[in-house]
Amino acid sequence: MSILTTIDQGVLTIEFDRLDKKNAITSAMYTQMAEAFAAAAGDDAVRVILIRGKREVFTAGNDLEDFMQRPPRTAEEAAEAPAFRFLREISEAAKPVVAAVSGPAIGIGTTLLLHCDLVYAADSARFSLPFVALGLCPEAASSLLLPRLAGYQRAAEKLLLGEPFDAAHAEQIGLVTRVVPAAELADVALAQARKLATLPASSLRETKRLMKGGDIAAVRTRMAEEGQVFGRLLQSPEAKEAFTAFFEKRKPDFSRFS
Repeated sequence: MSILTTIDQGVLTIEFDRLDKKNAITSAMYTQMAEAFAAAAGDDAVRVILIRGKREVFTAGNDLEDFMQRPPRTAEEAAEAPAFRFLREISEAAKPVVAAVSGPAIGIGTTLLLHCDLVYAADSARFSLPFVALGLCPEAASSLLLPRLAGYQRAAEKLLLGEPFDAAHAEQIGLVTRVVPAAELADVALAQARKLATLPASSLRETKRLMKGGDIAAVRTRMAEEGQVFGRLLQSPEAKEAFTAFFEKRKPDFSRFS
């Protein structure tokens, strides 16, 4: 199993458990996580959701080999793919969501954090958003939320260049709540999740709704737009070159495309 789920003291923990593949996320894993979020919404035993990876790596993002075995053939299929289903679930979760990030958090490993309420990062954490380099566009409404969070120019640097950045910078731009030593991350994140779980559930949900409610429609709209563009770009020559180069372990050549 590549996703582990446990419920203890009101905290549902969703853990990436595919270390041999750097916790790269398959369609089946996205489905598992989406179903876990959906089930948590109606489960009174769950008061908080905690997402974490391993100490070595949070997640390498989408498993490209798995993805290319079943690529969406249309923009509509892309919007309904398991990854986008998971993103809709996490973006609209009524209960608090906490993340613990250690090691690399690539692509969706970074964008999903925009929908978490508390994000704790190890000092070893590294973030990157390499969508453009793959001939694609961002997802998770990150094209909307990251500029709001970090400011346009800093978001543009992250989304256009896709260059990695460290935990201290992630904290500086507001993506991360707090940076802690790697050895302390699991305990700190779980302790904070358990604190939330002891608070009145209704007031937690209402406070979160009041803070995020004004953005729900905009996030839904932007996710749908990103899904449409993502599906179209996936069929582009640039994306095909990027994916071919990835599998051939070479640098892509986009010079012939305008």
